[in-house]
Order: sequence, then C-alpha cells, then structure tokens
Amino acid sequence: MPPTPWAVIAGVGPGTGAALARKFAASYPVALLARNPDNYTSLADEINKSGGKAIGISTDVADASSVKAAFSKIEKEYGSACAAAVFNASGKFFRKSVLELTEEEFTAGYDVSCKGAFLFTQSALPYLLKVAEDNNAKYPPTIIYTGATASVKSNALMSSFSTGKYAMRALVQSVAREFAPKGVHVAHAIIDGVIDIPRTKDWLKDMPPEAKISAQGIADAYWNLHTQPKTTFTNEIDIRPMLEKW
Repeated sequence: MPPTPWAVIAGVGPGTGAALARKFAASYPVALLARNPDNYTSLADEINKSGGKAIGISTDVADASSVKAAFSKIEKEYGSACAAAVFNASGKFFRKSVLELTEEEFTAGYDVSCKGAFLFTQSALPYLLKVAEDNNAKYPPTIIYTGATASVKSNALMSSFSTGKYAMRALVQSVAREFAPKGVHVAHAIIDGVIDIPRTKDWLKDMPPEAKISAQGIADAYWNLHTQPKTTFTNEIDIRPMLEKW
C-alpha cells in the first residue's frame, strides 16, 4: 500500500492561507507553516475538530534549517508522500523609493519570495515525486506558488517587493520545465488585485464586493489546478476581481 499523501501550506494566516488550508484539509491531512504560531494554532484546532487532520509548525521559510526541520516533522507525522504543496508566503512590504531603501529592506522581498520559495521547493519535491511514482494516485502531485501583480509589472516604489516576486516567477518556470515531465504539476498564480481578507477590510470600502478577490475563490482555483490531469497542466493563471484594471 502506498503511503497516504498529505498537503502543506506555507504562509498560513487569517486570509488566503486559511482558505487554502480548509480547502485542502477536506481531502488530505495538512501541515500549516507560518513564523507566528498565532497564525495557525486556532485554524489547526478548527480543522481537527471538524474531522480533518492538521498540524501547525513554526517555520521561517527564508531559513534553510527551519524549512528542513519543518518537512522532517511533517514526514514523521504523516509519512513520505506529498499530494500538494502551496507556497503562499510573502515577506515584509516596503513602499519606498529605491534611494531610501536600506539593503535589509531591499533583500527582504527576495529572501522570502525567491529564496524562501527555493528552499520550500527543494524540501517539497522529493515528497511530491513519491506521489508521481504512484500510478494509482488520484491527482498529479502539485506545487503552487502565490505571485502578485508585481510578478509581471513593477511599479514605482515597489522595487523590493517586485524583485522578489519577479525572481520567484523565474524559479517556478524553471522548476516546471524540469519536473512536469516527471509528473509534478508546477503552477504560478498571479494574484492581480486586492484580496478580501481581514487586513484589507477598509481598503476599497467605497467599492462593491466585486472590486476585491475572494480568498475562498483563490482556494477553489488552486484546488482546480491540483485536480487537473497530466494532459492538461496549467502552469500560470491570472486571478483578478471583476472590477480590477489590468
């Protein structure tokens, strides 16, 4: 019997990460990764009480030893087969002129969005390949990365954030070309707009609901990516609300 596969979500919080966790927890045991335990503790409890299975692990995705330790804990708890891995982490956001950014502020976006995605990918792929080797797996093993408008278009005062997101997109394209032939579905999502989460409650408050992206809608789109057959891999999608200018 092949091991029961699991899903891992990096960058769990009260918005998109929580929606993703609930969506994938309906089908798999899930591991929830975030630096701050407050971001996953109540969510893991909710999933476990509702009949699912979830563990939370405090993880700094920009630190190699932290990421490796997290995946070791997941393997110890759930086994060696990963059905789905989602990199939803995002670093500190600085809206500053390039003349005003400190070196630490500039590299903050890269450290999480690119370096963090690299470390997460290196750790997740061996477990995803375990599922790729199983001809009876229900869905192809999938790794999805949350990008942004900044992944393809850099605006003024956004050099730190955009550099990290641009670089992550390049990483994803390379990983997709290397591992799709091995049966791993690699996808990048351009989230083009404001997500309707607690932190953005007062943003666009004079606009109708269609001006924001639904976190649940993002989770549904990611699940749809995961369930695509090997004959229909979508490697990049754009997600935006009806009223977004693009």
